[in-house]
Amino acid sequence: MRHIGLGLLLCLAAACVQAQTSLQARQAQAREDRQALRAQIDALQKRIEASESSREDASRALQASEQAISDISRELAELGRRQTALQDALHRLDAARGQQSEALERQQEALADQLRAQYASGLSPWTALLSGRDPQDIGRELAWLAYVTRSRTEALDALRATLDRLTELRRQTDEGRRDLEAVQADVRQRRQELQAQQAQRREVLEKIRAQLDDQRVQAKQLQTRDARLGSLIKDLDAEIVRAEARRQAALKAQAERRAREAAERARAEQARRARAAEQARQVREQAERHLREDQASTGQESTAPAGRAERAPAARIEPDGGFPGLAKGLPRPVAASEVQGRFGAQRPEGGLWRGIVLRASAGTPVRAVAAGRVVYAHWLSGFGNLLIIDHGKQYLSVYAYNQSLMREVGDVVARGDEVARVGATGGQVEPGLYFELRHQGAPINPEIWLKPD
Repeated sequence: MRHIGLGLLLCLAAACVQAQTSLQARQAQAREDRQALRAQIDALQKRIEASESSREDASRALQASEQAISDISRELAELGRRQTALQDALHRLDAARGQQSEALERQQEALADQLRAQYASGLSPWTALLSGRDPQDIGRELAWLAYVTRSRTEALDALRATLDRLTELRRQTDEGRRDLEAVQADVRQRRQELQAQQAQRREVLEKIRAQLDDQRVQAKQLQTRDARLGSLIKDLDAEIVRAEARRQAALKAQAERRAREAAERARAEQARRARAAEQARQVREQAERHLREDQASTGQESTAPAGRAERAPAARIEPDGGFPGLAKGLPRPVAASEVQGRFGAQRPEGGLWRGIVLRASAGTPVRAVAAGRVVYAHWLSGFGNLLIIDHGKQYLSVYAYNQSLMREVGDVVARGDEVARVGATGGQVEPGLYFELRHQGAPINPEIWLKPD
């Protein structure tokens, strides 16, 4: 039984080691996939920026301003959360100070009552000893005085501890108020910076409007812009397909390597067991021979226990699945007061509508229509702060004109997660969200796929 228990423990230990190794390998593979995807997106962005005209100084200034506004908006949101947490902590400290103050008043009143009672009774150790009364009465009075003294000492200790706690609470409250004032000062400073950036953005927009007046005369500018986005999405689709192929090939190679390693380990284990069994058989035969020789001289019989083989558990690898794509009935990415543009219709400034514009207030959260991975999060001429999500099965969703991008390339998002905030970047005048859906690189009608209001 001891041999069987030891074998089971060894099998369990081997299974735990194999599971940990598999988990670490999968984690390392996921990190490599994410780094490779980000490197591919960075390479695409460099090619896009290299193809832009060097004369678009105003567009580059607008990019820097709008990205700064996006960063400051995130910092203001974080400072707001810190300010709320500090205010809650101060409320709790004020409540605790009130409780300690009430306890202090009660302890002071109790101590005063003791002192008044002792003074009114006229009891003291010296008056009792000099009274000349019965020694037994004097002893009882002295015992009572000792009890009163101990009680008063305990009350004074409790009073002193309460005063110490109250002092500590006051210190914590003062420190919390200083922290809150520092956070509020940071909030004021960041808001001033935000206002300065917004003023700078307005100046840049004035320059952009002058350029847009000339660009609207030529419809080719809009067609070039649409072609640029289509080229980007086509390249992203190709990169995603290649990345998935590489991932599947790596998983297959890894599975084959693990299978070979498992087979080699099984052969080595089988050989080791055979050697161990042969050694055990030789030792057993030698022991039985010695035992028979001893029994021949004593006339006794012997029995020998039979050995048992142990089997190691086989390691199994479960492959990961991808995103399932999109299905009709998607939630709207933002609650809009107005929907502009009709898919496939002519635009006033030339070209066709490839998506829709959902008018909403600046700062309104933009939410993902389905689960997926962010494959693009950067500023793009004509689209401002642009974010693209890959939903698997060659489905993509596009979110443009954003004030802030709340996600980065490689982030995995769920349906309904906040990914951006509505803005008017990319040279727009009114705030809103430009939204597209693409399948295999081609635009599809978003209003057919979205739930009606």
